[in-house]
Amino acid sequence: MMNSSEQDVDRAAKAAAGAAAETASAPAATRARWLRAVADELDAHRDELVAIADEETHLGEGRLTGEVGRTTGQLRLFADAIEEGSYAEAIIDHAAPEATPPRPDLRRVLRSIGPVAVFSASNFPFAFSVAGGDTASALAVGSPVVVKAHSAHEQLSARTAELVSDALREAGAPEGIFGIVYGRQAGQQLVQHPAIKAAGFTGSVAGGRALYDLASGRPDPIPFYGELGSVNPVVVTRAAAEERGDELAAGLVGSFTLGVGQYCTKPGLVFVPSGSGFEDAVAQRANGASGGRMLTDGIASAFGAGLGALAEAGGVEVLSGRAEQDGAGDEHTPVLLAVDAAVAAEHPEVYFEECFGPVTLLLRYGSDEELVTALQQVPGSLTGTVHAQPQDDINGLVGVLSDRVGRLLFAGWPTGVAVTWSQQHGGPWPATTSAHTSVGVTAMRRFQRPIAFQDAPAEVLPAELREENPLGIPRRVDGVLQVA
Repeated sequence: MMNSSEQDVDRAAKAAAGAAAETASAPAATRARWLRAVADELDAHRDELVAIADEETHLGEGRLTGEVGRTTGQLRLFADAIEEGSYAEAIIDHAAPEATPPRPDLRRVLRSIGPVAVFSASNFPFAFSVAGGDTASALAVGSPVVVKAHSAHEQLSARTAELVSDALREAGAPEGIFGIVYGRQAGQQLVQHPAIKAAGFTGSVAGGRALYDLASGRPDPIPFYGELGSVNPVVVTRAAAEERGDELAAGLVGSFTLGVGQYCTKPGLVFVPSGSGFEDAVAQRANGASGGRMLTDGIASAFGAGLGALAEAGGVEVLSGRAEQDGAGDEHTPVLLAVDAAVAAEHPEVYFEECFGPVTLLLRYGSDEELVTALQQVPGSLTGTVHAQPQDDINGLVGVLSDRVGRLLFAGWPTGVAVTWSQQHGGPWPATTSAHTSVGVTAMRRFQRPIAFQDAPAEVLPAELREENPLGIPRRVDGVLQVA
């Protein structure tokens, strides 16, 4: 296992601080060039990177190749977005001396928050890792990045970091704009380093909470954007179970077993109507589903412990699979559990706890009231899904779920997160530590801060706020949105 020294962390953080002024002031077109250079370099070395990743993670060539494409695609999307310009949220209110009280000339824009610490995820070695969404969104707004590599894929992290550094250097980016450190101690030191002004994290509730507390406990507390645990509730109405039961059963099994259940959007709680036969349909499908090796021994051990705790809870039935799966490094197979929703609602801390791996819990409900009561106990999640028929009145369900999740689906399954302008990949605690998204264009907002200029001389204004709009970007002027 690789471990960076205190001196290594200090050098990387200080180098990022040294580059911050230049990166923040670089024109959007320049930063876009940096991002595209990184994307091109990763694409050029795709086969090499996939081979290293598969050796470390066992995720398979097909899955990993697609993930490289997602990673380079989001780098290019951020490049396009900053050139379009609306991400800066430029606002101009001209002086109005006749107003009561008189109003000065005020101009507001978002700018880089400064150097950012990025903590890589275990389950997405490309898209949520060294050159993933956190890194891309920070670099896009001009924030230098220091990555804390994940121990699950250190060799891949090291090689990816070399390629990112080479690409940025050749594209003319300043030294210090990107760095990487290794080891748990290094991560703790990094989030407390005075040069770091924000942090992005994807991982466990325990690990994220520990870092969140460190970030908040600094003499100068910083924002900590953590994506943590999520159970992603699904509701199947009685009409949907009767009319589309087999189709929904197949979709559910495919979703909760995808990637050996190691997706943050895995449907972990599925509310099903009692006596509908849907349980049997899911169990039949789950019996034929394949498993696989989990990413790390630690994840495998945690899965075994969580699965055992669920299976031993009062009223829980094992409908498919083995409830005893403790072997680190062994194949882990899908498990389907079931319990009455009313029982689970009385002890949400037991039944509604995330179990990261190929398991899902069916919760039988007998009435709409019982369903709503149980849903109200579900912890904050990244997603919620409703499978209903046109004749169903789902307004009440939508209201309850909207308070609990960041993305609400009405078809399909949550294990798929499109990288778009409109995406929201975040939700109430413990899904995330903030209201922001970690996927999609608006993820940039995490690493920006607003600044207003009052009665400023024209020559000191950033280009986004100059009267002639030299960048041709969308702006709000005297309350009116102007596209260009």
